[in-house]
Amino acid sequence: MRNETWNVVRKLGMGLALALLIGVMTQAQDVTTNSMPGVNFSKYHTYKWVPIEGAKYPNQILDAQIKASIDSQLAAKGFTKTDADNADLVIGYQVSIQQENQWNAYSTGGMRWGGGMASAQQSTINIGTIVVDMYDPSNKTLVWTGRATKTLDTNANQEKKQKNLDKAMAKLFKKFPPQ
Repeated sequence: MRNETWNVVRKLGMGLALALLIGVMTQAQDVTTNSMPGVNFSKYHTYKWVPIEGAKYPNQILDAQIKASIDSQLAAKGFTKTDADNADLVIGYQVSIQQENQWNAYSTGGMRWGGGMASAQQSTINIGTIVVDMYDPSNKTLVWTGRATKTLDTNANQEKKQKNLDKAMAKLFKKFPPQ
């Protein structure tokens, strides 16, 4: 009897661990960056926000949150935001929201056909990607681009949206400017 109880506890634990792992895997933010080879980023000190033609943007509130999060990262790196036309860099961003299926699994740990009963439930989550581009206005070239996925969840409350956004932007700008 003791061995059967241990098996039930073990299977229940494995089911919960699987559910947590699936939840963590679907929530992990991925970031990628790329920069133009040979660009000397030490010459850049100021930046100006510009819209990217044809880009999709969120509502005004989320737009302000995204820009504020990026502004704070750039300020921490010594960059100054300006509205002047002679900014060293021009920066734009765009977003993409898509849907992805998420599976939540759990186990009852009961003894049925040698392994207990397990169940999985599917739900749909919104995955948001932010792409940030930086251009050198003097020669009109893209000098840096970064992409943060699984950043925007349109169903999250405002506090969670801001937390996810700040976390993603910190990861995105961690190695900026490139050496």
